[in-house]
Amino acid sequence: MQTAKMSSPKLRAVEDLVPPSPAPSESVPVFSAPPAVKMLSEILPDDPLLMMGAGPVPIPDAVARANSVVINHLGSTMSTIISQVKAMSRYVFQTNSEWVLGVAGPGSAAMEMAICNLVAPGSKVLCIVNGFFSARMAEMSRRLGADVVIHEIQGHHAASAAEVEQAIATHRPDCITIVQGETSNTVFNRELPAIARAAKRHGCLTIVDAVCTLSTMPLQMDEWQIDAVITGGQKGLASIPGVSLIAFSDDAWARIAERKTANTHWCLDAKLAENFWHKGSYHYTAPVSGVLALHEALRLVCAETLPVRFARHSRCSFALQNGIEAMGLRLWTAPSSRLNSVIGVSVPDGLGSPEICNHISGQYHVEISGSFGLPIVRIGQMGEQCRAHNLFRTLHALGSTIRDLGAKVDIPAAMATLEYSLQHVRTA
Repeated sequence: MQTAKMSSPKLRAVEDLVPPSPAPSESVPVFSAPPAVKMLSEILPDDPLLMMGAGPVPIPDAVARANSVVINHLGSTMSTIISQVKAMSRYVFQTNSEWVLGVAGPGSAAMEMAICNLVAPGSKVLCIVNGFFSARMAEMSRRLGADVVIHEIQGHHAASAAEVEQAIATHRPDCITIVQGETSNTVFNRELPAIARAAKRHGCLTIVDAVCTLSTMPLQMDEWQIDAVITGGQKGLASIPGVSLIAFSDDAWARIAERKTANTHWCLDAKLAENFWHKGSYHYTAPVSGVLALHEALRLVCAETLPVRFARHSRCSFALQNGIEAMGLRLWTAPSSRLNSVIGVSVPDGLGSPEICNHISGQYHVEISGSFGLPIVRIGQMGEQCRAHNLFRTLHALGSTIRDLGAKVDIPAAMATLEYSLQHVRTA
């Protein structure tokens, strides 16, 4: 009996595995590579800038480390993290609402998410405007086809609850929009609790921008009867830019669920976002590292506790304000309307905010902000900015800058007042 002979598999030559080069007529155009690009270490200053402007703010080491990690955005680990982010956010927002969501975008994206989910074409929206960002909320509403009524407050003052309630009674809006702290001109809408409660009495939803105020000063979403609160990561929470938070009340979510017209924004559709933030399923690829950074930022807020954090912010802000005035400079906003999270300083006659900002950055490596054409500079008092060593360095750099540019200031008096105030000023 003859045994069948097994043939060996034919081995292919290595060159057979390489696809042939395209014919000249099929060649892909080749562009020249850009000239040598510098490494970040060659671009950034040797002495890092101290970020003391209106945001972003310095971030703690734990937040920076978390922002370097990537995990599966739909895995079990992320599910645990999301659950904790929502629980910690409820504490920071002071709400029992289930409807807490993250936003892959800046505070303005969270702002637009609140508005585009609660404002449909033809809705009437009353927008309380006393600065740049409150005007942005009005513009977003207008672009959605809403019937927008502007209640404008002149002279960088806070909104009056009585006047706003009268406007609500007159115009009968479906929603009102308002900022708690207007970072553009450092106005604090102190009567927000009364305004939100008045809106609720009239069957009107309240949308609040708390980008610079959440965790820096009290905001009680449930007790004040606010329906939507938005914040960015990069200010009071001391997290990274580009990942934000939003919380809806049950009343607000009911309106979203009952909505008849499709949301014009796919990424910002709250009902689609619910898939990821509440059902563990796909909406879009989440900003994984940013969510981890936000988790650590919220954890630090919760560990410090809100009362302690509010007291730290209040003490530091009032001490810095006292030091600025002792230097001989004037604060932009009257005390009754003054925001503590961002301090506005009137620019001395003969100087401009750009030259002050450029000089303090270039000479003293401290970054502060100008403000949308107003004759002021702004100093942030949010998160990690509110540390004594940062205040001393910033106040001395500001005084030295003003002196270098030819205006008269009393730096020793400012520094002594700051030190005294930090020891003795305890509450707002």
